Amino acid sequence: MSNKKPPATAPESADNANNSAEQPINTADAPASIQQVQTVAETPTEAGENKPKDITQLKVEKSCSRGMGAWLAGNKISLAITSYQTGRVYLVGSDPSGRVSFFERIFERAMGIVGNTQRIFLGGLYQLWRFENVLRKNQVIHNVFDRCYVPRNAQTIGDLDIHELGIRKNGKVVFVNTKYSCLAELDLVHSFKAIWKPKFISKLAPEDRCHLNGLAMKDGEPKYVTAVCRSDAVDGWRDRRKDGGVIIDVETDEIVCEGLSMPHSPRWHNGKLWVLNAGTGHLGWVDFEKKAFVPFTFCPGFLRGLSMIGNVAAVGLSKARNGRFSGLELDDELSKRDADAWCGVQIVSLTNGDVLQWIRFEGDISEIFDISFLPGVRNPMMVGLRTAEIRELITFDSAIPTPEDAAT
Repeated sequence: MSNKKPPATAPESADNANNSAEQPINTADAPASIQQVQTVAETPTEAGENKPKDITQLKVEKSCSRGMGAWLAGNKISLAITSYQTGRVYLVGSDPSGRVSFFERIFERAMGIVGNTQRIFLGGLYQLWRFENVLRKNQVIHNVFDRCYVPRNAQTIGDLDIHELGIRKNGKVVFVNTKYSCLAELDLVHSFKAIWKPKFISKLAPEDRCHLNGLAMKDGEPKYVTAVCRSDAVDGWRDRRKDGGVIIDVETDEIVCEGLSMPHSPRWHNGKLWVLNAGTGHLGWVDFEKKAFVPFTFCPGFLRGLSMIGNVAAVGLSKARNGRFSGLELDDELSKRDADAWCGVQIVSLTNGDVLQWIRFEGDISEIFDISFLPGVRNPMMVGLRTAEIRELITFDSAIPTPEDAAT
């Protein structure tokens, strides 16, 4: 592999295997890491409307808790984080010196992300991407990265407002098709193949009726989804953000939890169904008997994006967005604690709810969408679409069969 070090950012235009392995997690200390990169903010036009900046020109400042680097290194774990607002994918690991490493790529409207040591899937504006790690065991690239994820496939699906993803045990990708209020799979000919929709949705239409958004996989199959409400009318969810949220069992069509405020990111982990009650700022779990949400811990922000492993959770936090996120219980919770909303990620103990480590984003970024732990990965990188590497980094399988192999 080449020893030429890649740039910190490589702008390009383009666009959960849920990790549930049981393993202990440590909380050691390490130096803080603060970096600045070119990374969407919205600026007013002369007509007074909002116009997005060029996403390649955005500036983001990143800071971490003092122990973040050592925590990642000690557990040999990394994070993949998306921000559709800025079109960013961040791979966060630890370098050979134990410092936090941020590797950034631009994929327009980066949304749901799921990954493991070998493969990452990413939903974007109009494509669903598959990345493969091309490094062998104990191999590194640029002297620092132990995983190199290369884009091997991008299937064009159109703007479906794709949200969270899951990987079935047969290897097929399942995704939340928010625009059409259904779960879907890829199709060789069409934009998508619908595989399930809520009973209260009367037909498939590009109307985002209930704002179906989150997906929990269980035993390799889609099991639970979150929706902001039960509306069967175009854009009907916007007036029911405060307490219309539901969690639905995909297999039985039963509503297993209701009265939520903009729920997101359901996850089945350690025998519980966890979920982010985003409009209140609480991570919690579902009491199936009462069909009620049980708050576990508060995080200062609009919560969206959740990955769980062992006894910890990575929770995504976003700042309040004018209009869509205002008027929720989150405002009162923040005021009660004399706190401001964050944009970032908090690593939360599932034992006592304490925040063990954190990452914070400032500048031209205010929203996070999804997170995926990458267990067994120390310092990952991703090949960009507008880089020399995508042309020059060529790997191949050299297992050419011999006549003797054919005979057997």
